Amino acid sequence: MSTELLTSSGLDLSTLTDIVQQALEMVQPGERVLAIIPDRTRDDNTHLLFPIANEFLAQRGVARFDALVAQGTHPPMSESQKRSKIGSTNFAGHVYDHRWDEPDELITIGELSAETVSQLTGGLIDRRVPVTINKLLAPGIYDTVLVFGATVPHEVAGFAGGAKYFFPGVAGPELTHTTHWLGALAGIENIIGRVDTPTRKLIEAAADLISARIISLNTVVSREANGELVTYALFAGEIRQAFRRAAKVSRQVHIRYTNRKYKRVVALLDPHYDELWVGGKASYKLGAIIEEGGELIIYAPHLTKLSETHGPLIEKYGYAPLESVRDMLGVSEELRENLCIAAHLAHVAYAGRLDDRGKVVPRYRITMATGLDEETCRHVNLGYIDHRSFNYENLRSDSDTLIVENAGRDLYQVG
Repeated sequence: MSTELLTSSGLDLSTLTDIVQQALEMVQPGERVLAIIPDRTRDDNTHLLFPIANEFLAQRGVARFDALVAQGTHPPMSESQKRSKIGSTNFAGHVYDHRWDEPDELITIGELSAETVSQLTGGLIDRRVPVTINKLLAPGIYDTVLVFGATVPHEVAGFAGGAKYFFPGVAGPELTHTTHWLGALAGIENIIGRVDTPTRKLIEAAADLISARIISLNTVVSREANGELVTYALFAGEIRQAFRRAAKVSRQVHIRYTNRKYKRVVALLDPHYDELWVGGKASYKLGAIIEEGGELIIYAPHLTKLSETHGPLIEKYGYAPLESVRDMLGVSEELRENLCIAAHLAHVAYAGRLDDRGKVVPRYRITMATGLDEETCRHVNLGYIDHRSFNYENLRSDSDTLIVENAGRDLYQVG
């Protein structure tokens, strides 16, 4: 079941309620239900859909209804952030954090063989991958899993949504590292904004090992100029089909086309991104429209750290094109054990080019006008401007500059 509506006004609450309730009709009294929900770095409408599901399941007489945050490797949300995310102050269940790096919080539900991995990834990776996931998804604990989340272009999987809420959303480190590095190996320009990527194939094969019934509530949302959230579509039901239908709509909503590349792009970063681990989306989603040797300026006074979780390793190795990151892997066991960080270093750098001396350098410069200090920026191979003295309005009349509001939300491509 789904909506077929794509209008500027979006779907109203009554329509959303009808779709959610129809999707949950198959849940029987006495069942145990677990919701997988996005974390605070995702802009979505879980706060609207979750209360609908909560009320319906309570009336249905389920034995248990809990939620697990698909935070991947992000730090946990506060209790107030969790309540805001689910839009409910009277939720009787428990909202669990996902601890991706604590073995006692994980279980192994199977393994993808080296042959399978090689086949799914087109030979980019050819080693076996154990499939570990949050222990709440062990067989027999919950009967039904609801997956809440929105679909937008994504640098690792092509599009966010679907099985990505399991892997890496609530996964252990093995598949998390593998999928991120796979996205880097495939090349960000060959991944972002595409549906059937090597990463998508891998995470969907892993999701097939989950024993509980899965019901997907996959939305496509965006924000108007006034900040109002608009739900353009909601696809409910089988997770693969719901995701693909959502991705088709997301292509219309979240991909913007320019007729040229620019020497300079100023990214006014979306306020949801307060660290570069997620704020790197400014580079991921704007890199395709920046000329070789050009510049990306990320303007975000609210961005004050590289990563609460991974900051020390990012500072140790710095941002660099994929070719350089591969060289780092050859001499660093520490980085080989943290492939998601290696992938992040390459993704932010976006792509490489050969300079006049035949050396691989980033395709464009990245300059930070943020809450990061100059020493930190220079140390990780980024430029620095004091955001307090940087007036991007002076660049609006420059024909070689594009200023992008709420950068990181939409994907920009030449077309």
